[in-house]
Amino acid sequence: MVRRVEALSEDWLAVILGLVIFVLSLGPILGVDLLGFAAAPKSWIDLAKAVQPAGEVYAALGGFVALLLTYAFVLVLLLFAAAALGVNVGRFAASFTVIFWLAYACWVIGNYAYIAVTTPADMEKFGIAWSLRLTGESGYLIALLAGLFIANALPGFARWLNEAARPELFIKTAIVILGGTLGIKAAEQLGLASSVMFRGLAAIVEAYLIYWAVVYWVARKWFVLSREWAAPLASGISICGVSAAIATAGAIRARPMVAVMVSSLVVVFAMVELLILPFLAAAFLSHEPMVAAAWMGLAVKTDGAAVASGAITEALIYADAAARGVVYEKGWMLGTTTTVKIFIDIFIGVWAFILAYIWTRHIEPRKEGDELRSREIWERFPKFVLGFVATFLIVFVIALTSEAAAKPLDAAMSEANVFRQIFFLLTFFTIGLLSDLRRLWQEGIGRLAAVYVVCLFGFVIWVGLAISWIFFNGVYPPTVSG
Repeated sequence: MVRRVEALSEDWLAVILGLVIFVLSLGPILGVDLLGFAAAPKSWIDLAKAVQPAGEVYAALGGFVALLLTYAFVLVLLLFAAAALGVNVGRFAASFTVIFWLAYACWVIGNYAYIAVTTPADMEKFGIAWSLRLTGESGYLIALLAGLFIANALPGFARWLNEAARPELFIKTAIVILGGTLGIKAAEQLGLASSVMFRGLAAIVEAYLIYWAVVYWVARKWFVLSREWAAPLASGISICGVSAAIATAGAIRARPMVAVMVSSLVVVFAMVELLILPFLAAAFLSHEPMVAAAWMGLAVKTDGAAVASGAITEALIYADAAARGVVYEKGWMLGTTTTVKIFIDIFIGVWAFILAYIWTRHIEPRKEGDELRSREIWERFPKFVLGFVATFLIVFVIALTSEAAAKPLDAAMSEANVFRQIFFLLTFFTIGLLSDLRRLWQEGIGRLAAVYVVCLFGFVIWVGLAISWIFFNGVYPPTVSG
């Protein structure tokens, strides 16, 4: 059998797939919309209106045709990856087709208004009196549960689907695309006051240096977890959840099972935080809105859940302030939450490199000499992070240097983000699909969950609150006169 070269590893394939989507998404800058057919579910009451094309020029296609085109586009990309990996292309296509449609159905269900809608204004828009307020990201959780059901109740079916169950390829591709979407957000946040930017950066550096070290120590000393488990778990709890856990697992060459289990826990606990923290913030921090906003960014894992928490918190606190006769300018709280979260996300690449260096130089030292160890750092470094950094910098530079490109670039990244969400969705469905609960229990998921509970509710949330208070106490959004 011919040995597969590094250029065709999953890491490099994720970079290629992510960059293909990213480059095609830049069409609007040149006046050509190439990916506007991307089908994304919206919050819905009428199922017929649940899915719409992302680009306005494709609106006439309708949701179902857009969805067929989206499926075909993703399938073609992944068939290239399957061939490069030496996988049976026919079997991959068949199993991926089932995975795609089941996962997408979960995403649509997760966007049902009674599940996803978060703010009172949106509930009024849909004419509903209540909602679980889980955001569209609840589709990821539903996909995870669906995959778990198939894996444990229908093992034969799960084995047939496993040909295309490649969560690491999916998540790495998503992270490459994520760089571009974060780049445009970072550029937009430069419009915020410079003090908010500085305070947000300082807050995450301070928090992260505390978070990671303490979580790692608790996992190692209190729960006697190996370094292979402790490091990705510390990153998953400390940085931005799934993306950080995957990058860390790659940097230290952990088994795929490690990233799968940690990612599962991140999604579940993010939903729990989303249901609790905004209401605590509104109850106890209504007079310190920017502290509350920063707290959501530092404490809630996954981008969507954090931003949604910021939106809910803003709606609740602004309403309370308005009742007291204070009308704040909208968007400042949400902008602060997003700013803090962006800085945390950007830290992924830096931390992956640091861990790759530490693991090769100190944790698993080599006797062959420094030159070999330096090459080992490169081999361990998760290459998809390079794609993430590249897409981030490209978009960030374009947005800052070309005012004319700002609007089409924003539209371009919105379309690219649909594919990022699809690959995230596929990740969680296939994580569930590969998760035999009996095996997970034997591997120690109970202890991992215990570490997560102790660290998250024992100190991560409260340290995040303390740091938010230190940096944002006394900072208020502008008020609207009249």
